[in-house]
Amino acid sequence: MQAQVLVEVTRGPLVENRHRGHVAIVDWQGKLLYSAGDPYYKTYWRSSAKPVQALPVVELGAVDHYGISPRELALFCASHNGEAFHTETVLKIFAKIGRDHTLLQCGVHLPIHKETAKAMLLAGEEPTVLHSNCSGKHSGMLTLVTHLDFDPSNYLDLNHPVQQIILDYIADMTGYPREQIAIGVDGCGVPVHGLPLYNMSLAYARLARPQGLGKKREEACARITGAMMANPEIISGTDGFCTKLMQAGAGKLIAKGGAAGVYCVGIIDQGIGITVKCEDGASRGREPVVVEILSQLGYLSAQQVQALEEFHHPQNINHRQEKCGEVRPVVKLKQEG
Repeated sequence: MQAQVLVEVTRGPLVENRHRGHVAIVDWQGKLLYSAGDPYYKTYWRSSAKPVQALPVVELGAVDHYGISPRELALFCASHNGEAFHTETVLKIFAKIGRDHTLLQCGVHLPIHKETAKAMLLAGEEPTVLHSNCSGKHSGMLTLVTHLDFDPSNYLDLNHPVQQIILDYIADMTGYPREQIAIGVDGCGVPVHGLPLYNMSLAYARLARPQGLGKKREEACARITGAMMANPEIISGTDGFCTKLMQAGAGKLIAKGGAAGVYCVGIIDQGIGITVKCEDGASRGREPVVVEILSQLGYLSAQQVQALEEFHHPQNINHRQEKCGEVRPVVKLKQEG
């Protein structure tokens, strides 16, 4: 199936750009409920996989062994923006597991949070691995590595035991054959997993309603979703879309974005998983579609949608701060049989 136009960007009277992509909405029992474009479009899960990648850290006992708090657990699922409370939380995790944070191999970049980055540049401070938006995920991996007494030096390698465990969990939660998962290298150096949008949505539906997955898995899913909803600012920072969406959702949903236009949402209790992929990789197109879908299907109230207006209908603003147009979602969901 061809990609569908999900978002239009206007300038004056014309539509200047169109973001095309795909949507899959699935329930916890595996039923495809709604779609747009190709719900079986195969792509990399990117950072939207993080809540599933954190599952073994909980289920295999590392979180309890080291006394990892819900806030710290949320950081394992985060693509944080490098604010002080993020980097401080990373350091607390390493203090608990008795390791040095220099074991992190996630790479270095300036904080995504503009004010923090500006303050560091003005002060002449260099960013470290702590500021990487994936340092939380890597901290979770090293927590599991330490708990299971694996070698921490090569934890990024696909053949490392911790990456093989994560691959098993991804195959299990998504219901997608392990041997058919495409493996690439993510921006932070760890293996990244390619699979259909349908299966990504199924995993989020199961996270949201882990009924029938066994007691340990059910408890692990509940702890991860609970930690994310209780600490939304940990997931994407003070002003991030994931943060604002979960704050608006007020305990109804978990949300996690990934690079290259991927976004996943899990509707708690109802057990609904939603995945959006913009083929051009633009977050500009991704965020309006997510809010529009949640609005169309009634998963958010009118008041909650209004609180997300800056993401639902972003303004096309030029460098003189003049409005030139708008970014508007035009996604048309197909109800499946």
